[in-house]
Amino acid sequence: MTASPPIWTPYCGAAPDPTGLLHAWNADPVLLCVLGAGLMVGWRRAPAQRGTHVAAVLAMLVLFISPLCALASALFTMRAIHHVALALVLAPLLARSFDLGRHAARLSLSVMTGVQALVFWFWHAPPVYAAALSNDAVFWIMQVTLIGTAALWWAAMRRAPAPAAIATTLATMVQMGALGALLTFAGRAFYAPHYFTTQAWGWTPLEDQQIAGLIMWAPASAAYLLIALSMLYRALPPAYAR
Repeated sequence: MTASPPIWTPYCGAAPDPTGLLHAWNADPVLLCVLGAGLMVGWRRAPAQRGTHVAAVLAMLVLFISPLCALASALFTMRAIHHVALALVLAPLLARSFDLGRHAARLSLSVMTGVQALVFWFWHAPPVYAAALSNDAVFWIMQVTLIGTAALWWAAMRRAPAPAAIATTLATMVQMGALGALLTFAGRAFYAPHYFTTQAWGWTPLEDQQIAGLIMWAPASAAYLLIALSMLYRALPPAYAR
């Protein structure tokens, strides 16, 4: 008898095929209530940051409610985009929305750079990743730690002197690119939850992993490089910044 493939039950739902993607919305009432309550609290306590609050909630809706959430159950490529968006889009919005800069003086930027990298790599270890896609509690621990460490890093980086901010941003670029290169040049697919979900999208599991690695290696790393160059430009004396 042929063994049937294991059934994974990610938080965002079973992996959809192309014909069912547009119907794969995540209508989790608990998450929707949390987002609504968070927006109301932020609206009242920090009215000057209303635009940031709305942007953060919209980012959460795209990442965790829209069909893109379910697509990450099918493709590791989408999961990579999801994690990069957590670090580069949602985390800085939340850092500003919660005014984490007030506590940045207590944070060591170099330590937060290392912690953020360790957390990012930890959740991409195949057994840990598989656990996150088979248990909702582990999934949300993954999301909270990825977002939290990235948000604290953004808060500390924004308050740091330009040389330190630039150096740690480049270090973050390097670790992101290193993980991406590892996934791109691996000779086999690492992630069991995607062994039987990519074929409907025309990719093998290894191709899916390689494309995910390229996303981390090229555009994600390039985003950190652009941030570092922007800070360098602003730090230059006016005569050199023209």
